[in-house]
Amino acid sequence: MQIDSDNYVSLGKLKIQTPLHDLVKKDIAPKTRVTNKQFWTAMENLIANNMDDNARLLKKRDSLQKKIDKWHIEHRGKKHKPAAYKKFLKEIGYLAEEVADFEINSDNVDDEIANVPGPQLVVPLDNARYVLNAVNARWGSLYDAYYSTDTVSEANGCRKIKKYNPIRGERVIERARNLLDRHFALERDTHKHVTQYFIKNNQLTVHFGDGSETTLLKPQQFIGYTGKPENPDSVLLCHHSLHLEIKFGDGFFIGRRDHAKIYDIQLESAVTAIMDCEDSVASVDMEDKLKVYRNWLGLMKGTLVRTIEKEGETIKRSMEPDKTYIGSNGKPVVKHGRSLMLVRNVGNHLYTDMVLYDGKPVPETFVDLLVTSLSAVHDLNGNSKRGNSRKGSIYIVKPKMHGPEEVAFNNNLFAQAEQALSLKENTLKMGIMDEERRTSVNLKACIHAAKDRVVFINTGFLDRTGDDIHTNMEAGPIIPKDEIKQAKWLNAYENSNVQIGLECGLKDKAQIGKGMWAMPEEMNAMMKTKIQHLKAGANTSWVPSPVAATLHAIHYHRLNVKSRQMALMDLAKVPVDDILDIPVLNGKRKLSTLEIRHELENNAQGILGYVSRWVGQGVGCSKVPDINDTALMEDCATLRISSQHIANWLHHGIVSKDEVREAMKRMAVIVDRQNRDDKNYEPMSKDFSASVPFLAAIDLVLKGRKQPNGYTEFILYKRRLEQKNLGN
Repeated sequence: MQIDSDNYVSLGKLKIQTPLHDLVKKDIAPKTRVTNKQFWTAMENLIANNMDDNARLLKKRDSLQKKIDKWHIEHRGKKHKPAAYKKFLKEIGYLAEEVADFEINSDNVDDEIANVPGPQLVVPLDNARYVLNAVNARWGSLYDAYYSTDTVSEANGCRKIKKYNPIRGERVIERARNLLDRHFALERDTHKHVTQYFIKNNQLTVHFGDGSETTLLKPQQFIGYTGKPENPDSVLLCHHSLHLEIKFGDGFFIGRRDHAKIYDIQLESAVTAIMDCEDSVASVDMEDKLKVYRNWLGLMKGTLVRTIEKEGETIKRSMEPDKTYIGSNGKPVVKHGRSLMLVRNVGNHLYTDMVLYDGKPVPETFVDLLVTSLSAVHDLNGNSKRGNSRKGSIYIVKPKMHGPEEVAFNNNLFAQAEQALSLKENTLKMGIMDEERRTSVNLKACIHAAKDRVVFINTGFLDRTGDDIHTNMEAGPIIPKDEIKQAKWLNAYENSNVQIGLECGLKDKAQIGKGMWAMPEEMNAMMKTKIQHLKAGANTSWVPSPVAATLHAIHYHRLNVKSRQMALMDLAKVPVDDILDIPVLNGKRKLSTLEIRHELENNAQGILGYVSRWVGQGVGCSKVPDINDTALMEDCATLRISSQHIANWLHHGIVSKDEVREAMKRMAVIVDRQNRDDKNYEPMSKDFSASVPFLAAIDLVLKGRKQPNGYTEFILYKRRLEQKNLGN
C-alpha cells in the first residue's frame, strides 16, 4: 500500500486523509457536542488500545485454520469420525465452552426491531438512489407491486404492455380485494361488494350496493383515517402489527373507475433497512468511502436528496415524512414514514489508509464505528428533519465475526465508542451476522458476549457456505453447489440459529433474520417459497427491492410469526454435530465430465459477471445475469462461494488450472455479450491479458485457497485500485 503523506492532516500519532478530516470537522461534528479534536483523540485512543488485539484475533483465525487443515490431511482417506472431530475442535479452542442459560437484556429497542415482524432491505450505502428508495420503502403500493410483476399472470388478456391494460388492472383489484377479505374481513359480505367506506361512531363502516352497511369483523383493526369521516381520503388498518392504508379518490389508471373509489392500497413494507458499508459496496479508497459516509450522514440528518433529470424535468427525491391520521378516538395518530435504519460496518479483517497510526494503516471497522456513530448522534440529538430511532438507539450490524471472543472484542469496542462520544451505556446496539462457521457452532456464547446490546441475528447462506468450503478445504472435494442447498449442515444451521435466538430471549426484543431472495424478477416464485422463512421462525427476511418488500409483507399477514416462534420453542435442540457435517463428495461417487464442466462454467460465469462490474466499474451490488440469463442480485458473498468452490476442486484435482483458465475465457465471452448494451462496460475478451477484471477473476480462483477465510476483498481491492489508476 503506497501512502502519500502530503494528503494527510497530523494529529497526535494519527495521520488522517484531508477529505475525511474535513468531513468530520465541517459536517459531522458540529451540533453533536463532540468537537473535532475530541473525535480524533477518541479515534487515536480506540486504535491504540485495540489495534494489537485485533491483529491477534486475526492471527488466531489463521492458526485455527492451519490446525483444521492439518487434521483433515492426516485423516484423509479414513472414515470420518464426528465424535473425534468434535473433540479435536474443542481441544484447539474452535468450539467454545457452553454458557449457562440466559436472556438478552437489550433495552430501548425500537418497535420495528422488537415487535413488528416484516421485510428488511439491504442496500449499498454508496448509491444515493438505492438508499432513498430503501428508506422510503416503508410503504409500498400493492397495486403497483401486483401490476408490474409476474405475480399476476399475463394469460387471458392480462399482458403487460406499454399503455395501461385495464384487464390486468381488474385482476390486480380482484387480488387486492381478496387480501382485504382474508385479513380485514367484514362482519358480513365481502369487500368486493363495497361501494363506500366511511367513519361512523368511531368505527370503519361500509355501504353495499343495496344500501345496507356493516363494519369490520374485528373493529380494533381500524386505526385511523385522513380527510372527512363521511368521505375519507384514506383509512388505516392494522393486522399482525403491520399496517395497510386504503386510499380513495380518482387516482391514475388502476382503480380509476373503482366502484368504491379505491385507487390504491399501500402496505407497510420494508419495516427496517440495513444501510451497507460492506458486502454490497465497492469502496476501496477515500473517494469511495466519502460517498458512503456522506450518504449515512444525510440519512441521519434527514437531508439526503438526489436530483434526477426525467423527461426534461428536474426531480428531487428526498426522505418521506411521517404519516398522520385521525385516530378512532379522534386524537392524532402518527406512523413512521420511513424504514428504521441500521448501518452495517465492515469486518475486522479489512485495513485502511484513510487513517494512519504510527504511519501504519488501521482496521477500517474502527473508523466506521466512530464515524457512523457520531453521524447518528444528529438523530439522537433531534437535529434530524426525518428522525430514525424514537428510543434513542443507534443500530450497527457487525459482519464476519468468528466466535464469541471476537463478539466480546467488538462489544468492548462499542462500549469504548460510547464513552468517547458521551453516549449512554448500550446506546450502540449490535447486530450479529451468523455467517462464519465458528460463530454458528458457538452462537449461544456469541449472543451472550453482547447480551446487553444485541438486537439482531441472522443466517446468510452465501457467506456461510463460502466459509464452510474454505474451512473444509482439506477434507476433500466439495459437492456441487446446488447440492449444498440440501446439505445436512445447512438445514441444521438454519434451524439452530432460530432455536438459539429464541432460547436466548430474542422474541419480542430483537430480530431473527433470514437471507436474501436473489431473483428480483421472479416475484411469483418468491411468493410461493419465501413464506418458508416465516415458518422457520424468522421475524424478518431480506428482499432485493422495495417492490419485493411490498409483496413479501403479504406473508407477514398470512402467518403470525410470533405464534410460530412460540411453537418452535418446544422443538428438540439441533445438535452441533449436524452443523459440523462436512459436505464432501462420497468416495464412491464419480462426477461425469459433463457434470464437472457444467459446475465449473456456472461458477466461472458467476465470478466474471460480478467481478467485471465490481472491478471494472466500482459497482458492488447489482442484478447479474447467470449462465441462463436469469438476473440474480449479487454481492461479495456470492463471489466467495463460487471462487472457493473452484479453488476446492482445483486443489483436489477435479479440474486443472488450464481447464479453469479456458472456462474463464469461454464464460468471459458470454459475460461480455450479456453486458453489450452497457456503454460503460469494457469487454474482457478483447484482451484477456490486459483486462483487470478478468485477471481479478483468475486470482480469486488460483489464489483462493490462500485467502484468509476465503475472503475476496483483498484481491478485489487491489485490482479495483489498479483499474482506477488505469482510468486516471
